[in-house]
Amino acid sequence: MAEETEGSLKYTPTWTVAVVCTIFVGISLCLERGIHRLGKTLRRRNQNPLYEALEKLKEELMLLGFISLLLTAFQGAINRLCLPESFTNHMLPCKRPESAEGPSSEAVNHSRELIAFVGSNTRRLLSSGGSEGSHCSEGKKPFLSLEAVHQLHIFIFVLAIVHVLFSVLTMLLGSAKIRTWKPWEEDIQAKRYGTEDAINRITQVAHHDFVKTHAMGTWGKSDLLSWMVSFLRQFYGSVKKSDYSTLRLGFIEKHCKTNPTFNFHNYMMRTLEADFKKVVGISSYLWGFVVIFLLLNIEGWHTYFWIAFIPLILLLAVGAKLEHIITQLAQEVVEKHTAVEGDLVVRLSDEHFWFGKPKLVLYLIHFILFQNAFEIGFFFWILTTYGFDSCIMGKIAYIIPRLAVGVIIQVLCSYSTLPLYVLVTQMGTSFKREILNEHIHEGLSVWHQKAKAKAKGRSTSKPNDDDNKGSIQLPKINGASQV
Repeated sequence: MAEETEGSLKYTPTWTVAVVCTIFVGISLCLERGIHRLGKTLRRRNQNPLYEALEKLKEELMLLGFISLLLTAFQGAINRLCLPESFTNHMLPCKRPESAEGPSSEAVNHSRELIAFVGSNTRRLLSSGGSEGSHCSEGKKPFLSLEAVHQLHIFIFVLAIVHVLFSVLTMLLGSAKIRTWKPWEEDIQAKRYGTEDAINRITQVAHHDFVKTHAMGTWGKSDLLSWMVSFLRQFYGSVKKSDYSTLRLGFIEKHCKTNPTFNFHNYMMRTLEADFKKVVGISSYLWGFVVIFLLLNIEGWHTYFWIAFIPLILLLAVGAKLEHIITQLAQEVVEKHTAVEGDLVVRLSDEHFWFGKPKLVLYLIHFILFQNAFEIGFFFWILTTYGFDSCIMGKIAYIIPRLAVGVIIQVLCSYSTLPLYVLVTQMGTSFKREILNEHIHEGLSVWHQKAKAKAKGRSTSKPNDDDNKGSIQLPKINGASQV
């Protein structure tokens, strides 16, 4: 009894309590103010999609914190639940020491001494209540020990940190890749697509770079070879300038034909930011996956190893599908035309996507990134909680491939598959509401430039344009449904 009461808060020096509270409150306040200032900065810079993603991230952190709080509040009640010992001998991540085969006589003698020691102290421990699980009768064990609850706290904390870091890394790599396409947009804008010369020009389909890359040759006529080339193309040069310009023109001809100089690159960046808020969240089906994984993490099954290949297989399938959609667009042009007047325009349709749903690709990417973050987070949790040589960590032959697969998934998905998704999903029938934001942004920019020039007396507007000086002219959007 004395041992427990001495560790109680009422027998703890007040200065140690104050120091610990000050440190943790200070860290929490700095984090909260930092997130708040970041949100204000994003709002001030009109980065509404990123601001919404930040709000979503705060919700997920609050949810994880609430789960941890519930575990703390009910850890006593959970520990007081008792189960028959036979129920706790199945589905273990590691074998118990006493279940090891062939115990030596020395081990047997040691066990007898330990049993005698425990038996002599059982009555004292029961009366004091200081031993974990002492409330359970003989032959029973706690539903979940206090030590296990504490380790579960650490797991939730590590999962939250790794998921947040991986989400930010995904956004940084994806936006960095899309920014490499900006010179293509500037070059297209400089050439002014839609001029009279471009309209009257006759384009030989077979000589177009987009068609030569995706639909010409023997492999372009075979579905099997076409899929194989699409599978390999996701690893190098997944998007070329001819791909970007052709898909861009197809999008503009479908959704905003009256604005041929529409900044397609800015629209894709806004789309990436809008999709990021979905990627950063943890949906209910993802929590279900976590529970299933924890259930199947049984000794000898190596679940943590085999399950690492699920996101890899899905990622390769998604990348191949997106590349094959580009190939299909090129093949459709070849099948219907040998020459076209003006620029080559592809036909946009949801039929190219699985089940006719472009959004399904985003759900798969969301699952891939979360599952990969979960795998890496689970590894670091085991490393910090049990150590590298723990039985739950497994053999090194299973550890190294897991880590290698995790790195490959993160880099390939963030830098190749996600930007490819942002571009190719614009080839669906519908457009996203970010196109409206882009039109408004362009209109406000024009209005700002005119107002600034007028204030300085350098306005270039003609006298007969006085009625339109203060208005914002927004390009019309063709009749397509909004996502």
